[in-house]
Amino acid sequence: MNFEKNHVANAYARFPVNFISGKGAVLTDTEGKKYVDFVSGIAVCSLGHCEETVVEAIKSQAETLMHVSNLYWNGPQLELAEMLCSHSFGDRVFFCNSGAEAVEAAIKLARRRGHLKKGPDCHEIVCLEGSFHGRTLTALSATGQPVYQNGFQPLTSRFTHIPPDDTAALELAVGPRTAAVMLEPILGEGGVRPLSGDFLAAARKLCDRFEAVLIFDEVQVGMGRTGSLFAYEQTPVVPDVMCLAKALANGFPIGAVVATEAAMEFLPPGTHASTFGGNPLACAAATAVLKVMTAEGFLGKVGKLGDRLRQGLEDIAGRYPDVVLECRGAGLIQAMELKVAVPDLAMQLLDDGFLVLLGHGRILRLLPPFTITEEQISSLLAALEKRIAVIKPEL
Repeated sequence: MNFEKNHVANAYARFPVNFISGKGAVLTDTEGKKYVDFVSGIAVCSLGHCEETVVEAIKSQAETLMHVSNLYWNGPQLELAEMLCSHSFGDRVFFCNSGAEAVEAAIKLARRRGHLKKGPDCHEIVCLEGSFHGRTLTALSATGQPVYQNGFQPLTSRFTHIPPDDTAALELAVGPRTAAVMLEPILGEGGVRPLSGDFLAAARKLCDRFEAVLIFDEVQVGMGRTGSLFAYEQTPVVPDVMCLAKALANGFPIGAVVATEAAMEFLPPGTHASTFGGNPLACAAATAVLKVMTAEGFLGKVGKLGDRLRQGLEDIAGRYPDVVLECRGAGLIQAMELKVAVPDLAMQLLDDGFLVLLGHGRILRLLPPFTITEEQISSLLAALEKRIAVIKPEL
């Protein structure tokens, strides 16, 4: 197939491969070649491709009820909301269709809360440099990477960006006009950079002091990715609001805002809505995912696989200190940052039969499904080391 001659919008820099099927951690292209997937749809298919319980849940629900307006209740939505709250700090859940939509809803909640509690001047949102919160105009305004904002100005105003882990800058940024502090506990697209416990504790303390909302964007790092169901569980703080999407339904579109009762009361009827949000089909898929992830011992295995992957990356880094800057991550979100840019590294590994992400030409990001095996991890590490071995260090 000539990929250059098609009718799909040219909005993505795509690799020259067309996938037709997937099972577990393996994808197959039109030529029959198989690839081990260390991207999982960018942290989406965390249970692997075509996971049986999710597929069966979708089939069964599709034959029963696919959509009903949010003017009415539906059983799968009620069940999913109860599960999310029982396994987290939340009391209420607002459902939508994507991570960007969840971020938008959280921002609206925070600004309306600030307006009603402290007055119309309370509308500022503090975010981080290097963060990524989505591609809609306001989510893009919250994103701390100017490269994604070029050409879309004027952006939504009153977003302040500070360096990650800079407590002094945080203390200067948060004040009476602050409606929320929004953080990724681990910056995902920004290079897999975990925030320190001290910084998160400072954010929690400042939000309490100034009656602001602490929002965790766990769209990429939530739903088991770090080895716990939610990333905040591995930090010393609990947020007021949490944004979820990606892995929530293992590939079926869904997003969610999980919040305390005190926070969610500021989105009463008429203030926000989503036509497809919380539809029975998406909620049935997400409920199936949660049942798998909360089964005894499941997330412990994710942690052990993450340790294996991390150790393998660090071993390579130790053998090539002139090429590798550092390795970092948690669970099955891991990164290796190189000292020299190698823009074609992801393409090289694709040729070797592995899907990976490469940011800024030098940050290798690995997000395999939780069904990845130790043998598949070892194969990726061996292929990666062969590619690393021929990289010439910068002088």
